[in-house]
Amino acid sequence: MAKHKKMALGRGLGEILGEVKEAYENNMYDSENQSVVEIAISEIIPNPYQPRKHFREESLNELAQSIKEYGLLQPILVYREDKHYVLIAGERRLKASKILESEKIKAIIADIDLNQLREVALIENIQREDLNPIDLANAYNELIQIHHLTHDELAQKVQKSRSQITNTLRLLQLNSEIQEMLIQEKLTQGHAKILIGLDDENQRKIAKSIVGQKLSVRDTELMVKKLKSPQTPKEKTKETFEGREIEDLRGKLAKLDFSFALNKTKLTIHFRNESDIKKVLDFFK
Repeated sequence: MAKHKKMALGRGLGEILGEVKEAYENNMYDSENQSVVEIAISEIIPNPYQPRKHFREESLNELAQSIKEYGLLQPILVYREDKHYVLIAGERRLKASKILESEKIKAIIADIDLNQLREVALIENIQREDLNPIDLANAYNELIQIHHLTHDELAQKVQKSRSQITNTLRLLQLNSEIQEMLIQEKLTQGHAKILIGLDDENQRKIAKSIVGQKLSVRDTELMVKKLKSPQTPKEKTKETFEGREIEDLRGKLAKLDFSFALNKTKLTIHFRNESDIKKVLDFFK
C-alpha cells in the first residue's frame, strides 16, 4: 500500500497554499516513498466542492492530445474514502484521460482533513491561469466567506493584487445571462465590468450590441455613458424650439440681401451703406 502524504490542514489559508504546493514538489515520482501511484479512473469520484463549473471542450481535447503524446507529467491529487478516491486537484487532467479512454491515471494519495477539502479545491483552481472570471469570482467569494477575510487579506494570501480581487468579485453583480456570456467568451472582462450597475434590461441591451456590432471597450463605455446621461424631454423641446427660431431668423435675414453671420449666441451684420442699416432697423421693428 502506498504511503500517504499527510496534509495537516486546518491551520489557515497560508498553510493550505504551502501544503498543496509541497504535496506536488516533494512527491512527484518519488519511487522510494511510492507516493505517486496508478489508480483506476473508475474508482475516482469528483470533489463535491469543485469551484470550476465550466471546461472548454477544445482545451480538454488539446490536453488529451498532449497526454497521449508525452504522458501525464503531473499526477492528480486524491484522498481515499471507503472504496473510492475523491479528487482534490486535477479535474482537467482526469477529464482529458477519460477522453483518451484510459483505465488508470497517476495520482498522489493524500491524508486530508475533510473540513478543509473545499479550501484546497478553491486554492488549486485559483492558481490556474485558464479559470474563467466567473468561476474565479465565486472561488474568491467562498474563501472570503469561509475565512472571514477582507479583500486586502485575501490578496495577500493568494498573491494577487487587491484591485484584481475587487474587480473580479464585482462581476458577481451581473445578472446570470451576462455572466454566462462572459463564461462563453462572448464578452471580455473589460466589457463586462462596464455593465455593472445597470439594470438587467440595459445589461442585456448593451451586451447584445457588443456582440452584434463587435463594439470595443471604449465604444461600450461611450454607449453606457450616453445611456446614463440622457437628455430630458424638456431639454430636447427647448433645443428643438431654439433651432427652429434660429433657422427662421436666418431665412428672413437672407431676404434682405446683405452679409451676416448667425449662430446660437451671436448675430454679426456687415453694412455696405446707410440704406442697409435702415433695412435692418425696419426689419427688427
